[in-house]
Amino acid sequence: MDAIKSDVPGLFGQKYSSRDYSKPYYWGKNQFNSSFPASLIAYLSYKGLDSIYLCTDKNNKVVHKHISAKELLGIDPLSENAYYNFEAGYAAYEQYYQGDREKIDLVMVERNTGKPLCGLEVKLTALPDNSTKKFDEDRYSCEIVVRPPTICFLACSICNHYNTPSGRNRLKSLLDSVPQINHWEEIGDVAPHYSKIEAAILRVSSDMYRHQTPLIIQPIWKTVGGKMRLADDCLDVFVWSNLATIQMCCGEDRVSVSGISRFQRAIIWIYRMLFDYAIYGQFDYVRIIKNHSYNNANDKAFALNGARSYRYLACNELTHPRIGKDEIRNIILGGGQNLLSPERRFDAVIVNSPDLFD
Repeated sequence: MDAIKSDVPGLFGQKYSSRDYSKPYYWGKNQFNSSFPASLIAYLSYKGLDSIYLCTDKNNKVVHKHISAKELLGIDPLSENAYYNFEAGYAAYEQYYQGDREKIDLVMVERNTGKPLCGLEVKLTALPDNSTKKFDEDRYSCEIVVRPPTICFLACSICNHYNTPSGRNRLKSLLDSVPQINHWEEIGDVAPHYSKIEAAILRVSSDMYRHQTPLIIQPIWKTVGGKMRLADDCLDVFVWSNLATIQMCCGEDRVSVSGISRFQRAIIWIYRMLFDYAIYGQFDYVRIIKNHSYNNANDKAFALNGARSYRYLACNELTHPRIGKDEIRNIILGGGQNLLSPERRFDAVIVNSPDLFD
């Protein structure tokens, strides 16, 4: 395969994929937002570059490391055995929860054996977001929105570490410091104990910090001051471990006996999932989400805006992404850009049509 050129619409590195890029449907927003990042990772690897890996140390502090595409995906993304399976079930996690099986954004599969190698969520994010676009360039950051299924996958990734009888006993002992709560669906019964619930989750995180695993791929695409125009230094990839994702929710919100924030609710969801797994060997994902909304809608678990995410993401690669906009032609191949069908936003059209006002 020619690594860069192609005569048919496609994306770099994805020789074998569950998506047929000759069809316009697979260039729609919902597909492109996960398929393009997968090829961006392959392209970084082709250039000898690793993704920025956000993980935690023993004290639950988020630190930056680097993770190669092979470490992230479980296989060389340009290998003949690499199969990109999008929006697929991930069997390694499905054993830990009851209820409807959730599809994860990307499952890498070894073609010659059919073995699933990893399951990852993908969050393509714009830099800067609305909360940071008026800041200096070195203070730009992105909003990241986390869905309830991501919390399920996060809990499963932890269960996967404690997946023996002795492991479940250890997990239970790490969680046991929370007093008995009879009505978990009631804010008034749960909120007074929130600090202990969070502390228990952080004990688990500290206990398994040497065994954390990638969970969320967060590519960034940079614009000029938040306008609909790509910056010259345009693209890069950040990866959040399962334990770093927990840190998105911790330590910021004041505990109140009258309310539970979305961040706190996510920690409570994780606690309930892990505790049920430790006791019963599985947790009921759908029931936990449905019965523990705490007056917040369940369309998303939480959203971390750029002003809040900056302290985790801040680095030179955030300010100056390593892939230039002129390299997009090496990732979108064979005229694939002509099949893109972005949302028709009237304000975007006006902004990008300055001649209307001449």
